[in-house]
Amino acid sequence: MTADDNIRVVLADDERMVRTALRAILSPEPGIEVVGEAATGAEAVSVVRDLKPDVVLMDVRMPETDGIRATEQILRTMSGPPRVVVVTTFENDAYVYEALRAGAAGFLLKRADADELVQAVRLVARSESLLFPAAVRALAAEYGRPEPAPPAWMARLTGRESDVLRLMAAGLTNAEIAGRMGVGAATVKTHVASVLAKTGARDRTQAVIAAYEAGFMKAR
Repeated sequence: MTADDNIRVVLADDERMVRTALRAILSPEPGIEVVGEAATGAEAVSVVRDLKPDVVLMDVRMPETDGIRATEQILRTMSGPPRVVVVTTFENDAYVYEALRAGAAGFLLKRADADELVQAVRLVARSESLLFPAAVRALAAEYGRPEPAPPAWMARLTGRESDVLRLMAAGLTNAEIAGRMGVGAATVKTHVASVLAKTGARDRTQAVIAAYEAGFMKAR
């Protein structure tokens, strides 16, 4: 996806009115194109495989296959899979955390206003920041599964990489991290890529989840 490409979005929710409302908000936005819809988790998997969108807005609770399993299937079976954003009614929800652990890039509340929705779609498409970092931290504290011993990747992180991971967890973009650390954006991008590789994470969200569950965020 280049800067000139439209962000192609699929909407997955078992309520038609919710899909209609999401489409009404996103379709008029320049650079965003709603390319498909799904009413069940199983249908979402099929539609996403056929249309290959950039972003999927995925309801957590749907018939046949829920949003967690659908997210797992999409990310496990597709080459170059889309970014999945879970859309949920409740922020402090074990289902949301399980979706994040399954590979969702973030979550969005159904009561979010139009600007938040549009910003979330653009943000995850760029893969440059973390949606609602404080909420992710709270979910990890409530529902995380702490590892019994520090994982090997913690010892492999350099000092700079450790700093980058903590700033990623705080929700900073690459440009903001560069400014905070006094280095170039390209250097930060290299550090982020190394953090993802060492933690075995698909994206920033997964790296941050791994950091919380490993106890890394408490380590100094």
